[in-house]
Amino acid sequence: MAFGAQELRVLRRALALALHPTPASAEDVQDCLRLAESVDEAAREGARLRAFLLADLARYRAALPGTAAGYLVLLEEALGLGYRPDPDDLSALRALRGNPTAAALLDRCATLAEQNVRTRLAGCGTTPTVPASRTRLTALPGGLAALSASEEPVKKPAGNPAAEPRPQSPAKGPRPDRPIPTPGEVFPPKRKPAPPPANPPQQLAAG
Repeated sequence: MAFGAQELRVLRRALALALHPTPASAEDVQDCLRLAESVDEAAREGARLRAFLLADLARYRAALPGTAAGYLVLLEEALGLGYRPDPDDLSALRALRGNPTAAALLDRCATLAEQNVRTRLAGCGTTPTVPASRTRLTALPGGLAALSASEEPVKKPAGNPAAEPRPQSPAKGPRPDRPIPTPGEVFPPKRKPAPPPANPPQQLAAG
């Protein structure tokens, strides 16, 4: 984007007003507005031209290898406008590496692709944080509240869980020394009378 002498004068006046705010005349305001409109229109036109260029680049790339000369010219022009090559461009250039221009563009595009990957990886880096569920352990009885923030809880040695004494239930109280009698011991069942013998003994007659 290039400015003419008149546009540079308006731009210089606008910068002076931005650095040293002073009352601006109506003429200066109108000149700044016209310059802003011209810049916006030039930006929109540049975006349209870039879109046309990338569309032509895709068409020439799809018609390779017969359009190698036009493709290389369009690719070099697109790189000058800030275009970053995609994997399709790298594959096409590898297929055309026998061409000196294609070989040079391949080195240039490979460097740009590597820079893009590093930029994305740098932007994805995050600082690891402690999950919220771990911070709640300090509020549990017998948890990490008694330990300092820099210490770790001591792990108990693995043993037989059946050998460990079971905690007594506070609702039932301690176990008595003597066993509690069963209902059968407190109220024993009544014994049935023995049946009479089948052949009762005969009484001896008095002599």
